[in-house]
Amino acid sequence: MMEGNAVLADALWRAVCYASVCQLHLRDNVLLHQPLTAEHVKERPSGHWGTVPGTAWALSHLALAAGDLDREVSLVPLLGAGHAGVVQLSASWVTGELGRLRPGFDQDADGLRRLSRSFPGVDGLGAEVTPALPAGAFLGGRLGGCLPFAQGAALDAPGRIVVPVIGDGECETPTTAAAWLAHGNLARAGVLPVVHVNGFRMGGPSLLGALDDDHLRAYFSGLGWEAGIVRVTSGSQAEHASFQAALWDAIEATLNDRPTALVLRCVKGWTGPVALGGQTLLGTPALHKTPLTSPRADAEHLSQLADWLASYQPSQLFETNGRARGPLAEAVAQARWCSLHSTRPEAPSNPRQDLAVTFASAVRGVVRQHAERGDFLLLSPDELASNRLPDLAGERWVHELLAEEVLLEWLAGWTASGRRGLLVSYESFAPLLTSGLVGHIKQRRLDGAQGLPSLNLLLTSYGWQNVHTHGDPSLATTLLALGAPGVRVLTPADPARTAAVLDESLESVDRVNVVITGKHTRTLHPNECLAEELSRGLAVWPHLSDEDEPDLTIVTAGDIPAAVATEAADRIRHRHRCRVRVINLLDLTVLGAPSVWPRGLSGTETEHYLGTHAAVLILTLGHPAAVWGLLAGRLRRPVEVIGWREPVGPLSQRDLAHTMGMDVGGVERAAGFLLAAREVVR
Repeated sequence: MMEGNAVLADALWRAVCYASVCQLHLRDNVLLHQPLTAEHVKERPSGHWGTVPGTAWALSHLALAAGDLDREVSLVPLLGAGHAGVVQLSASWVTGELGRLRPGFDQDADGLRRLSRSFPGVDGLGAEVTPALPAGAFLGGRLGGCLPFAQGAALDAPGRIVVPVIGDGECETPTTAAAWLAHGNLARAGVLPVVHVNGFRMGGPSLLGALDDDHLRAYFSGLGWEAGIVRVTSGSQAEHASFQAALWDAIEATLNDRPTALVLRCVKGWTGPVALGGQTLLGTPALHKTPLTSPRADAEHLSQLADWLASYQPSQLFETNGRARGPLAEAVAQARWCSLHSTRPEAPSNPRQDLAVTFASAVRGVVRQHAERGDFLLLSPDELASNRLPDLAGERWVHELLAEEVLLEWLAGWTASGRRGLLVSYESFAPLLTSGLVGHIKQRRLDGAQGLPSLNLLLTSYGWQNVHTHGDPSLATTLLALGAPGVRVLTPADPARTAAVLDESLESVDRVNVVITGKHTRTLHPNECLAEELSRGLAVWPHLSDEDEPDLTIVTAGDIPAAVATEAADRIRHRHRCRVRVINLLDLTVLGAPSVWPRGLSGTETEHYLGTHAAVLILTLGHPAAVWGLLAGRLRRPVEVIGWREPVGPLSQRDLAHTMGMDVGGVERAAGFLLAAREVVR
């Protein structure tokens, strides 16, 4: 059985490598039925080669092992390197997944010709790893996140082994380095990393590649992992059998809760051109991309390409029509691609009844209720106690780790497998998550609407109420600048609204919800408009507003703005003898254009809420630039935004609010200027 499987693995691996070289270089004659000529190749071959042979090796063995496993066990591969997209496309074409997704790329010669001609812009799939194809549940653009993403996807998922295929360059990132160590906190996560050690990052030698086998084992052992190491030099059937045996040992160890990594040692770009123009290529950064960039004009390039393609013996793999033959046909029939699909528990029938009076009771009440369903995860970077939630720290569904980037990937993997979760952190530390969140948003956009649970962040202790170093609302500013329809930046004014919006966020799908709230909130507001705030994202607060058409509309986003507006509204009304309306904004995206943001106010709604001619004063916890960007000049009336500006140095809370204009005096002054400007405009 082992020898037969090695034959199948060799055939599948060679076919994937061959299709990859075709994509990089060819536009015709993809099965070499004729001698290769300049007319058969692309004018400008391009794409990444260095990771292809090792990644193809790993994927081929994983697909076959998944087919051999009991159906109660799923082996889910993930590609950590975005540059491995050409391998993903090739493996998907060979096994038929690509043809099922895009009928023009069927498993025949015409399908391979179409694929090769379309690369790198493959019918909306592109040249990088895509979630539309097997092994693409992690997008790969955020280097270093694949291992913790896999940990999150595998956590509390019996019978699922997630296999991140990661490179030695990725292992140098702090996110991956922390994830190795953090795995000891995740006793219920079946993760089997395949570490592809080809000796190089993109442009230089890698740190892991410089270690011999004994030091590699010692390194992983120190992090709490066993390491099986397989060195591949020729691609022989004996090497396939050796890797296969190591893979099955690692699968058994993982199923028995012994963290095990499988290290594939190979030469960068092996099976590619050894040298070109007297310069050595094999085992150098020169093979990161294809070195044969001019096969149309350079005879040596063309000759090397012909030999390279022929080395995979395509006539043994494909019939004349391009259909798989012999061992490759058997391998395709056996191969199995597993996904992260998970059934989501039904929502509880009893609605939330509590109206929380403190931040702590708001959050505790909501998350405990959601945790009862058994599919909930709460993460925090060692800040539950400082966020007044210490009694949650001992729960089975709670994990703390002082590495925000790792926590985000745990949450991303968890939600990608159909489960709900929440990351609680400080707003000032949240910019560390920017790259990961942008990648996650791209992932969900490429995936399309799948009904997956939203990614939820609860951010507290913004700079208004903390020390100088804890003032940075940049994450919300960045996310709003993306114009991604799935983003919500939510700013509840008090604990009851925090509870309500958190409950709604945890039930939502296909979104990134960033809830920015205060753990120090002292002012409580009437709840008569809470339903409208939840359903529409904003509401008029009648207890602070005149009934008639307003002269000035104050829009508040967050607890401090709402408290200041509550105190300032009557003073402005009496001082300026004007009509004032106060709007509480629960969702900042409401201010954006409806062509971009699903909740954006239409022209009619803008007049309904803000008034037809009223001046508008917006109070926000974040950067004014974020609000101006959402408004984009659509309000043809006097408008001012008061929000966060970086202070010159540490200030007391009172001095900070005064400097920013976020106090009663500042709001009164801004109101006066706006009302005067309104009179000039009229």
